[in-house]
Amino acid sequence: MNYLLAIDAGTGSIRAVLFDTHGNELKVAQKEWRHLEEEGVANSMCFDFVTNWELVKSCIQESISGVDSRDILALSAASMREGIVLYDKDGNELWGVANVDARASKEVRYLKEQFEGIEEEFYAISGQTFALGALPRMVWLKNNRPEIYDKVAHISMIGDWVLAKLSGVIATDPSNAGTTGIFSLQERSWDIAMATKVGIKDTIFCPCYEVGEVIGTVSPKASKQTGLATTTKVVMGGGDVQLGSAGLGVVEIGEVAVLGGSFWQQVVNISCTTPPPKDRGIRVNPHVIKGQSQAEGITFFSGLIMRWFRDAFCDLEKLEAQQRGIDTYTLLEEKAKAIPVGSYGILPIFSDSMNYGKWYHAAPSFINLSIDPNICNKASMFRSLQENACIVSKINLEKIQAFSGIEIKEIVFAGGASRGALWSQILADVTGCKVKIPKVTEATALGAAMSAGVGAGVYETLTQAAKALVVWEKTFEPNLENTKIYREIESRWQIIYQKQLALVDEGLTTSMWKAPGV
Repeated sequence: MNYLLAIDAGTGSIRAVLFDTHGNELKVAQKEWRHLEEEGVANSMCFDFVTNWELVKSCIQESISGVDSRDILALSAASMREGIVLYDKDGNELWGVANVDARASKEVRYLKEQFEGIEEEFYAISGQTFALGALPRMVWLKNNRPEIYDKVAHISMIGDWVLAKLSGVIATDPSNAGTTGIFSLQERSWDIAMATKVGIKDTIFCPCYEVGEVIGTVSPKASKQTGLATTTKVVMGGGDVQLGSAGLGVVEIGEVAVLGGSFWQQVVNISCTTPPPKDRGIRVNPHVIKGQSQAEGITFFSGLIMRWFRDAFCDLEKLEAQQRGIDTYTLLEEKAKAIPVGSYGILPIFSDSMNYGKWYHAAPSFINLSIDPNICNKASMFRSLQENACIVSKINLEKIQAFSGIEIKEIVFAGGASRGALWSQILADVTGCKVKIPKVTEATALGAAMSAGVGAGVYETLTQAAKALVVWEKTFEPNLENTKIYREIESRWQIIYQKQLALVDEGLTTSMWKAPGV
């Protein structure tokens, strides 16, 4: 039997997943990793490449145990986006940060003030703002760690770092590199002039390959460290959301996915020639499919808020679920089914809809609580959170429709949230769209395995692999009467959220999250 290995470098963990060439998941090894704040550097999130390489090696060794490593045709990697690793001229790591490292607030403000209109200019080319981009971080490094900056010879993303450790080749792909903001959506390559303009080294940009291209084979050194064979091809991977989209079958222009994890992403495939919206309300990233970009909305903390609600308020439900042998969220959904559409008017205030040009949130709160325990209780608050995540997703999708001209009628729903039948139905009702749930549980890893398979010649293209491997488990049709009710709730929520943002602006409440420089 032949195999494909996928390595998924996520925000909270590193995983190695072994697949057969038919897309069947055979073995998973996972280790949590932590990204620590640098001492004395507020809002920093360092990437510890020394400790984390040990975790990567351990996951690979565990995932391929019992298998003849010579039968692993190829491997590829997916990773958190925005995180970067910098190297010296010999390919040794110098410095790294994980995705939401926000140390460069001062540098974001400096760039905007020193170069009037620069963020708008660069956004029109790259689809990215400075919020999580690499340029402000590089300016920070230049100003604060010049001894490191002077040695920088290469830059890549964190998934690329995994592949570099395995092959010795430092390279990147459009879907990952695009999130640096130093990139052209139309050309699908680095835009080095951006670095030149702000005084950052313009000689550090590694080769950019399309996803599925072979960049090398496992090096003798990496073979000894991991147990992989030197005959295994190392294939260019990509960003987790984009490879996850491929793993969900979202590979054609106009196809849509809502990815319901710790954060929720709403992605719509568009042509790479479609310009980003002038209001900078939505992020646009290169897709892993050549010739395509993805318009992306992000809803902050939706899954993490559910975890907070469960852990803060639902000890009795946890106990009951344990006694019944079911998941606590399954029990909470059972109770929430009895709550009418609209959750008795309860309106959660957590993540705003996407406003990429001025990205910040109101203080976390619930509006319209009642002191009647028959109306305001854990079940109704839980349902209100489910409804709110779907409403914010719909607003983001409406923003994408407005600038792209794509009409959305069908949504692929994946991630942990899609396991909830009630949540899936609410998404259909809120959006008025058919919602499809894929059978695959490891979409990002499957996307990376598809990439490895393309490099190994198992599949001709990612699109062909997706159409061959993705199967559907469930479909939810919208209740259009409920859609009308949710439309009115959506309008009311948007008005209320703006008033809650005003309290942050006045210094009366504390924002749940602010982008650097806001």
